[in-house]
Amino acid sequence: MVKPRRLAYSGAMARRAPHRILLNLLLDSLLACLALPAAMLLAAPGAWPPDPVPWWSAALPGAALSLLAAGLPVRLPQQYWRYAGLPDVIAIAVAALVGALIFAAGLHLLGAWQPPNIAFPLIHAITLGTLLGAPRVAGRLHHARPGGRRGAEGTGTAQPVLLVGAGDGANLFIRGLAQERTPGYRVIGILSMRSRQAGRRIMGHPILGTADEITTVLDHMAEEKRLPALIVLSTAHVQGLALERLLDAADRHGVPVRRAPSITSLDPAARRLEDKLDPTKPALPVHLRPVAIEDLLDRPQVPLDREGMARLIQGRRVLVTGAGGTIGGELARQVAALGPSQLALLDHGEYALYEIDLELRERHPDVPRRAVLADVRDEARIRRLFEELKPELVFHAAALKHVPMVENDPLEGLQTNALGTRVVADAARAVGCRAMVFISTDKAVNPTSVMGASKRLAEMYCQSLEREARASGGMRCVTVRFGNVLGSTGSVVPLFRRQLERGGPLTVTHPDMRRYFMTVREAVGLVLQASVIGAEDRDDQPPGLAEGGIFVLDMGKAVKIVDLARRMIRLAGLRPEEDVDIRFTGLRPGEKLYEELFHGQEPPRPTQFRGLLMATPRTADTGLVGQAIDEIAASSRAGNTGAALAQLSRLVPEFAHNADGDGG
Repeated sequence: MVKPRRLAYSGAMARRAPHRILLNLLLDSLLACLALPAAMLLAAPGAWPPDPVPWWSAALPGAALSLLAAGLPVRLPQQYWRYAGLPDVIAIAVAALVGALIFAAGLHLLGAWQPPNIAFPLIHAITLGTLLGAPRVAGRLHHARPGGRRGAEGTGTAQPVLLVGAGDGANLFIRGLAQERTPGYRVIGILSMRSRQAGRRIMGHPILGTADEITTVLDHMAEEKRLPALIVLSTAHVQGLALERLLDAADRHGVPVRRAPSITSLDPAARRLEDKLDPTKPALPVHLRPVAIEDLLDRPQVPLDREGMARLIQGRRVLVTGAGGTIGGELARQVAALGPSQLALLDHGEYALYEIDLELRERHPDVPRRAVLADVRDEARIRRLFEELKPELVFHAAALKHVPMVENDPLEGLQTNALGTRVVADAARAVGCRAMVFISTDKAVNPTSVMGASKRLAEMYCQSLEREARASGGMRCVTVRFGNVLGSTGSVVPLFRRQLERGGPLTVTHPDMRRYFMTVREAVGLVLQASVIGAEDRDDQPPGLAEGGIFVLDMGKAVKIVDLARRMIRLAGLRPEEDVDIRFTGLRPGEKLYEELFHGQEPPRPTQFRGLLMATPRTADTGLVGQAIDEIAASSRAGNTGAALAQLSRLVPEFAHNADGDGG
């Protein structure tokens, strides 16, 4: 699809460009002819050649030819006057100076009349450069000014916007608007991130204050009845609490907040691409983006041991289960970027596996890959695969994790989450795998759902394997526990987005429900960090790790789901309870109001690694836990739900099943 379009544009260039280049040549030649007498008047007024007619008839073409010879190497005829910039001005200066020197040298070699002023070549160069540059600068200013080529009526319908950020993003945003024939936005002021910028201007637009003064600035603009229609964030540095304050101030005045496009998409060179190829088309319009809910998490970037990750993964055979899911897919992306010798992607869902395999083929074509359709519960199939692939690292993200769905079919959850984890771990250990990393969940702490209890059972088995490995050698088994990731399959954020697209209402189970949230990229980065620490023998290993301790990601503060719903409505430019309703539906089976990251008997232990905590170990014998998982799996295969759940409750005594959804 790309090639025909390029051919079409090439055809347009073939029809239009030569005519415009010839027109540029003609205009520059006329300016060169005009610059010569002007320079002679400036150099020596009244000192004209004794025989002017023959002299001028030869000198004027000579001046034009001198400029042509000097201008071709710097591509002077190909300049686009409307978009003249600093490189074009430098090219004009070079062409003018070289052209004047060529003309002076020609006069000297031909023995023609010489001006009495020895500074004539320099004066000629300055005059020529001024005449060449003036129309280009005038053209640039004409097209850049509001109402220039577009007409004054173009700015009357433009929405007034207040920019936040006084750096390159603001400069490019304003320049991007200037390129449009009919801009949709009109900048009426700027808020900077630093106080020392206040009072200055960017391309004529005043910096009214700092982002922290947003409330005062908006109040003042409201008094003057010139509130902006939009607040546009032109910098990525407004996040977290600062973004919360800005959104609250904007909400009080009913002003929506949007993000400017990325700097690369605002780059005038990129935005003019189609305009250059087909000048009859208008410049690409500036499209604003909604503020992402992820921007409100306000978690500082945790420094990660990238060298350690590369040391762990580079050149090794890696297998990711559940590679088609949110966590598994991001694990596959980050692992592929670290250069494994082979990356195996395992998933039970055909389309999800196809998508991640296609993405990695495009992003990392040099990484050897294999996409495997398999069920982690199929012990014979998994053992054969592991014997064939012989992975050195396994990231086990495959799971059934949607609480109400697992409550509907608890036996499936038990077989996938508990038995499937044991099958993968045993197969990995049998082929001499260096380390297996198990992805757990906060729902495994004091579980009220089958999903959470099954993951706790899987934690227990992995913890016992880790304790054995630390005592007698063998495969390390690293367990990492964390809460929800924003935007994951089946999570609340995509649900709210779909409900918003339909006009609402947004459904929240309970007004007091809270959850921990983290971006998927941040979570997976910390998972890899924990993998480096857990898979290596280190002097600085966290306390409790050798006894089967669980890495717990620092998730920050829990977020009320109803507050998340209100914020998403506001980010969409709407008002909660007025434009979009919020409806409380009651707790669903298996749910609880507050998720926890630590059990009462496994208090958190800090580590020297930022973003990672350690849960005090609660372990059991590997053989006993393995036998219990087999018994639960046998009951599940027999369809005996009561027996399977009874066995699960004996193994996980803190399991308080909220089967009806009315518990807290």
